[in-house]
Amino acid sequence: MNISIPALVAAAVAAGAASAENWDMPVAYPSDNYHTENAVAFAEDVKACSNGALEITVHPGGSLFKGDEIKRAVQTGDAQIGERLLSAHANENAIFGYDSVPFLASSFEASEKLRAAAEPVLAKVLADQGATLLYSVPWPAQGMYFDKEVNGVADMAGIKFRAYNSSTARVAELAGMVPTQVEAAELKQALATGVVASMISSGSTGVDEKAWEDMSHFYDVKAWLPRNTVFANTAALEALPAEVQDCVKTAAATAQTRGSERAAALSDGFLKTLADNGMSVAEPSEQLAADLAVIGEQMTNEWLEATGDDGKAIIDAFKAE
Repeated sequence: MNISIPALVAAAVAAGAASAENWDMPVAYPSDNYHTENAVAFAEDVKACSNGALEITVHPGGSLFKGDEIKRAVQTGDAQIGERLLSAHANENAIFGYDSVPFLASSFEASEKLRAAAEPVLAKVLADQGATLLYSVPWPAQGMYFDKEVNGVADMAGIKFRAYNSSTARVAELAGMVPTQVEAAELKQALATGVVASMISSGSTGVDEKAWEDMSHFYDVKAWLPRNTVFANTAALEALPAEVQDCVKTAAATAQTRGSERAAALSDGFLKTLADNGMSVAEPSEQLAADLAVIGEQMTNEWLEATGDDGKAIIDAFKAE
């Protein structure tokens, strides 16, 4: 049987199209944020190790789905993979807030230990929702930003405070501030227009948003190190050939290590940039540290009550030698 050259070419193109898979990966942060840069590197690694069988397009800055839409988009398959600050969904399941328990893990080393302790429980919760946990990367330790000097909780009364999850909202409530939920993509406008006048966040976010244009003081309270988590739609992942699934998981492990190392390397530089641009960067006063410790103890107890045996298992594993 004779087959024409055009027919052969058409068959080859069709076969290539059938074998190549394209995934969308929405993320909430700008293209020059190190989390987004790490996601792009992850996508490049996947393309390389799958020999082009899977290509992932990273959509930064909430351009495809807004931050609070990303998790749902992945669960429903509207996006095959995404990155999300899962603690923003702690009202849905308190386990998602494991990385935002105040003063539990205040260093990069402690954050990694907490991540490992939480992984079995977190993976199960996501699996029950049709998602597969791939990797997570920490932000630098969270500090507190204000537009005035603050020496204790008494100085915070009535301040409009940007919340990004239930933990930050609870800190605000216990400190007598007024919490307002603001996603990363809307933060700069919220600060500029006075919707909020303070926040708890990392030096990285402060630099991203040029916090010195709207606030004057940063206190390095090291409250916690929240983590951005990358997860895939389980059905989409399992539809891939086994070797491509392995490729995704291998690239994810690399991304977790690379992103965590990058966060640690950048951390001090972020605070220097804040100071270089005129912000007062300081350790908390003794009174502020003591006040926050009381809030932290209360919030830890509340989290353990909300999470029951699962939360206790995470804390016990974290504290185990």
